[in-house]
Amino acid sequence: MIPVSCGEIADVVHGELSGVDPSAVVDGAVVIDSRAANAGGLFVALPGEHVDGHDFVGTATSAGVTASLTTRPIDGSPCIVVDDPQRALGDLARFVVSRLPNLTVIGLTGSSGKTSTKDLIAQLIRPHGETVAPEGSFNNEIGHPLTALQATESTQYLVAEMGARHRGDITYLSGITPPTIGLVLNVGMSHIGEFGSQDNIAVAKGELIEAVAVGGTAILNADDHRVAAMRSRTKERVLTFGEAPEADIRAEGVKLDAEGRPAFTLHIGDSSGDVQLQFIGEHYVSNALASAAVGSAIGLTPEQIVTGLNAATRVSAARMELTERPDGVTIINDAFNANPDSTRAALKSLVAIGRSRGARTWAVLGEMLELGDTSQEEHDAIGRLVVRLDVNRLVVVGEGAKPIHLGASLEGSWGNESTYVDTISEALELLRSELRAGDVVLVKSSKAAKLRSLADALLEDVQ
Repeated sequence: MIPVSCGEIADVVHGELSGVDPSAVVDGAVVIDSRAANAGGLFVALPGEHVDGHDFVGTATSAGVTASLTTRPIDGSPCIVVDDPQRALGDLARFVVSRLPNLTVIGLTGSSGKTSTKDLIAQLIRPHGETVAPEGSFNNEIGHPLTALQATESTQYLVAEMGARHRGDITYLSGITPPTIGLVLNVGMSHIGEFGSQDNIAVAKGELIEAVAVGGTAILNADDHRVAAMRSRTKERVLTFGEAPEADIRAEGVKLDAEGRPAFTLHIGDSSGDVQLQFIGEHYVSNALASAAVGSAIGLTPEQIVTGLNAATRVSAARMELTERPDGVTIINDAFNANPDSTRAALKSLVAIGRSRGARTWAVLGEMLELGDTSQEEHDAIGRLVVRLDVNRLVVVGEGAKPIHLGASLEGSWGNESTYVDTISEALELLRSELRAGDVVLVKSSKAAKLRSLADALLEDVQ
């Protein structure tokens, strides 16, 4: 973080100093985990469901932080006392970003693909300027300001992933980091239980486009009509991406190799180049095009963009993470999260990989959460798709995912092609007994369904 005095911080966050000199400077990391506290930093004591950060203020003080953001004075520790540490964290981040006038903020949102695209954008632009991007899915009211506070005077680009569960969430996050570039990937079914409809989701995602700074650029998916319609929500420059012929950044001739990795010809204006991605799944084409549009918006040449896309590799775990076990079984771990759109894309990738290898395919699927009243219908549709794609075996795990099994059965699955089990341990037992060399296994669920532990266990079996 750029150096800021405790007096300045207190003014910005409307706090009161307790046991700290107003001239004392915070110039280290801002953290919410006392184990990461270091000299010159700032510890933010957040109250949690199971742990209260205030219990660890003393630990942070011993580690050398200049001060802690707290809701009450802590004996023996320098504190800046505020009503709401989380809100104060956002206020501080907004202040720091305002002190960096040469910083280009790249804000992105979407129902799916945010983290993968964020990773790809960061890899593409980092060779051309110092870049800060969030780790994992740091895209909420806590992770977002923590990422922003990593920016310094030498940072040129801040990649800001923004999630939303309610209207106004992205407006709030955009207020912390006003976007020079605003990118909307798609409008899908994720969190539809909270929003009620895809149109309502589009309203929320479009808050990012409304927040694009004067002289900035809005980047929209030409293949998603709800996103394309967001053009009307800004007066700034608009760039579009997609496979649609009218898109400014366009892919043509998409093909998958034997590992399910897409290749295509990238068109940017009158220039074109061949791209071979190192990611699994055709849905990564859209992520790559969005990243290319960001590159174009900051002034990279088409040649630099093609080179960057070809060199990029997977960063975040459990996102179409393919591992071949020594016994010849291939595990595709995509269990970080799931919604209907990402599950359909993952299934299509599974089938493409299996077809190219002549291999038997397994889909191990858990519940897709936060689908509200559409949950049964969407799970049923996934089961029917599994049958239509001719996946060889389907294992459905958990009561919430049971409509996947029922949908597959109604679509024409018979015998043991589709199996329902109540628990992860039952699924693991079944797979251990029936997998054979050459099989390709996709493991996919929402994070809370915890199928990632199943994927990990399958990989550990033969190590």
